[in-house]
Amino acid sequence: VQLQASGGGLVQAGGSLRLSCAASGPAFSNYVMAWFRQSPGKQREFVAAIRGSGRITDYADSVKGRFTIPRDNAKNTVYLQMSSLKPEDTAVYYCAVYLGVVIVTSRGAYNYWGQGTLVTVSS
Repeated sequence: VQLQASGGGLVQAGGSLRLSCAASGPAFSNYVMAWFRQSPGKQREFVAAIRGSGRITDYADSVKGRFTIPRDNAKNTVYLQMSSLKPEDTAVYYCAVYLGVVIVTSRGAYNYWGQGTLVTVSS
């Protein structure tokens, strides 16, 4: 499985941005996809995840109500739609695949990672 993340950039506080993560490899629709983020000096933290069916999602408390994580299995792509962005959302965002069916939030459980895309939110 290979993951290619894109869509990062500079945005003002209160703005919106959509990240994309294109996956290659078999049985993409079977697996949990997630987004994590890492700010300078901090550990990589869970942001959002979605099950293979797309019906069940989970979000970190810090992004609930502002971020969504849709996926398009026909395109082997998962997105992170971010709105009402805050300066504290500034980080490198990583997509990841967990070769399981139930959502987990521990970064150690994830099997494959994309290269990361930088999101900078200015105040």
